[in-house]
Amino acid sequence: QLAQKYDPQRERELRAWIEGTTGRRIGDSFMDGLKDGVILCELINKLQPGSVQKVNEPVQNWHKLENIGNFLRAITRYGVKPHDIFEANDLFENTNHTQVQSTLIALASQAKTKGNNVGLGVKYAEKQQRRFHPEKLREGRNIIGLQMGTNKFASQQGMTAYGTRRHLYDPKLGTDQPLDQATISLQMGTNKGASQAGMTAPGTKRQIFEPALGMEHCDTLTIGLQMGSNKGASQQGMTVYGLPRQVYDPKYCGGPELLGHDGLDGFDT
Repeated sequence: QLAQKYDPQRERELRAWIEGTTGRRIGDSFMDGLKDGVILCELINKLQPGSVQKVNEPVQNWHKLENIGNFLRAITRYGVKPHDIFEANDLFENTNHTQVQSTLIALASQAKTKGNNVGLGVKYAEKQQRRFHPEKLREGRNIIGLQMGTNKFASQQGMTAYGTRRHLYDPKLGTDQPLDQATISLQMGTNKGASQAGMTAPGTKRQIFEPALGMEHCDTLTIGLQMGSNKGASQQGMTVYGLPRQVYDPKYCGGPELLGHDGLDGFDT
């Protein structure tokens, strides 16, 4: 999979750039021509003179590996990022030519950023560093950032402490401002201007006066409407519970004027 990512077009561009910069021919095999590290060391010395103090002649393998290691350390100081740099065995043992190609392209991009005439790679953006005075930094702490949302220029003026009830004034109700603490606030719903005047303590029975029945204000002996309506009937003349009570029915008994003189049965004897 790594070999499939290798770009032959990039190889031709790298060959032209390296040979034009160093003035040396790489050879038919691109990677084999770079394996001894000599051309690589000469390349970084052209970009930044004195990067590699001594270039070993490729007599033995450790000479070649030392040249490659010197090149990798030099391009790190030149500005190539560590994650873009290949390992020595990637080139010397032909294990990862794709990473070697990526490193050379990153080196070309860094050279272009530093002002060299390079026909490949990209120019990195320059770092824009800004410095602010400590006073400005302290002023920024007093401003709510837009990441936290915007308050539409609203302020917290008049806010009470957390947990304290705050009453709202509704001009549509026509109430006087300000409302006192005994008024139900709009957060709990609106009372449409009604007050709690005359309210008794919780749990105390309160009699309801119904004007439709034509009665006066109910006393404590009258059954309240909470227990049902007695349709105006009273308990006047009621005896003690358990005692019999005589019922007078005018259909069966005559009036008091029909009683006899003797007062026995209502007929003259």
